[in-house]
Amino acid sequence: MVVTCVNVTVLPEHIADFIQATIANHQGSIQEPSNLRFDLLQDPEQPTQFVLYEAYADSEGAAQHKQTAHYKIWRETVAPWMAKPREGKPYTVIAP
Repeated sequence: MVVTCVNVTVLPEHIADFIQATIANHQGSIQEPSNLRFDLLQDPEQPTQFVLYEAYADSEGAAQHKQTAHYKIWRETVAPWMAKPREGKPYTVIAP
């Protein structure tokens, strides 16, 4: 299993837009054969802060995600709404 946590800081005026676009990306992502989980999390104390928790069965599935139409549309759509570039960090899964 491959997990990536993507930290995103959104401009305050685009929070609702970002959520809508990211839900569309989520809906496409969970249909991918290798996807195990794709969560959109928002910090309740800092509502401009989001984390995308992405789990794929293997590194090939994670790489294929970045080639999908829904990901490419999301990436281009949300880029101008970010206060700074998103930061993705891969993690090694210990359990489960």
